[in-house]
Amino acid sequence: MKTFVYIDGFNLYHGCVKYSHCKWLNLRTLAENMLPGHEIDTIKYFTAKVSASPGDPDQPNRQMMYWRALRTLKGLEIVEGTFYEHEKAMPLGPSCKMYRPGMMTLVRVMKREEKGSDVNLASHLLMDGWHKRYEQAVVFTNDSDLATPIKIVRSEMKFPVGVINPHEFHSKRLRKLASFLGRVRETDLASAQLPDELTDKTGTFRKPARWI
Repeated sequence: MKTFVYIDGFNLYHGCVKYSHCKWLNLRTLAENMLPGHEIDTIKYFTAKVSASPGDPDQPNRQMMYWRALRTLKGLEIVEGTFYEHEKAMPLGPSCKMYRPGMMTLVRVMKREEKGSDVNLASHLLMDGWHKRYEQAVVFTNDSDLATPIKIVRSEMKFPVGVINPHEFHSKRLRKLASFLGRVRETDLASAQLPDELTDKTGTFRKPARWI
């Protein structure tokens, strides 16, 4: 069955990759390992370029190196959203030592947000289904905001949609809608790592030293 895989990059990262030692992740191998017997045609990876932070100024460079590695994989497409950082005034919570009952104390914090990836994923899932480019779709996410497009593909287009969850617990909405469910575990990440050294049309490059 011709299968398209849609990966919610930030959901995957924050769900199981961020605190693992398996960040040099081969997304095609991960999908193939988790979907044995399926004919995986295209993988679409939805993400956004991160910005440097005071605690990690090299993060954008590592991300670009990872994207370079992903572009060596067959049938994988990177679809970019937007990542931005801005100041926002927010009230102190009761657990903060500076909190005083009955007083509204605002602090200005730097908020880092990713925008557009969920909309991009939903749009591609629906567009590809409308054009009958797949016989089955599989979405790596636990974001319940994607429940509506998944429901449309299943009920209106009559294509099965599997959901592979990068988090510990399944979204109740997605669990009800999915044709089948899976969950990414650290062992799945560990068995789907890219080689430390890769070559593309520009030359040879290596896995970032901080990820070793």
